[in-house]
Amino acid sequence: MDWCFAIINNRLAEIYFEKKRGIKFFGHCYVKNSEYKSKEEKEWIKKDTAKMRFKYRDGVYKKILPAI
Repeated sequence: MDWCFAIINNRLAEIYFEKKRGIKFFGHCYVKNSEYKSKEEKEWIKKDTAKMRFKYRDGVYKKILPAI
């Protein structure tokens, strides 16, 4: 199982998924930026949230395209 940081419904979250023949989402949990203290973790948040933005509704994740 893999995980990364993402913006889900305009909030920071950890998202859990598996990459086998496509992406299967297991779930997510909302977190606060202040929970992460190390420089490495803050860099992960910055890098991952730039690419990963989703809407979650009725058990379905929909990717939001980045603004150009």
